[in-house]
Formats: sequence, structure tokens, C-alpha cells
Amino acid sequence: MKLWFKRKKYGWGWAPSSWEGWLLTLIFIILVVFISRYFLEKGQTENFIGSLIVLIALFILIAYKTGESPKWSWGS
Repeated sequence: MKLWFKRKKYGWGWAPSSWEGWLLTLIFIILVVFISRYFLEKGQTENFIGSLIVLIALFILIAYKTGESPKWSWGS
């Protein structure tokens, strides 16, 4: 299976390593901007926070399933 995300060299987390990973990251950013403009212009802070939590959880889940296993790294 092709990895969409590789483990970061320093710290914990992933970085996009294929076009699929970059596309998912771009879609995530666009959705965050869209929901922030939509909910915050209407004064619906609770809906914004809830939607943001769901988006972040979904992004992390996809990165976990399509990337290397997470591990703290000191650059080695």
C-alpha cells in the first residue's frame, strides 16, 4: 500500500508524502476556511467548534490509516 503520509523527522505527527496526502490536506484547509466563515459570520460559535473537532478527528483518522505508524522522533 502506498503511504499518503510519512512520519515527521522531528516530533510526533505526519507530513504529506504523495499527491493523495497533499490533496487531503488541501481539502481539509478549504473546509476549515469554509466552515469558519459560514458559522462565525452567523455567530454560531458552538457549531463551528463542533464541526472543527469532527474535521480534525477525521483528518487524523485518515492520516493514521494511510500513513506510517506514529512515533516520537528526534531526527534519527
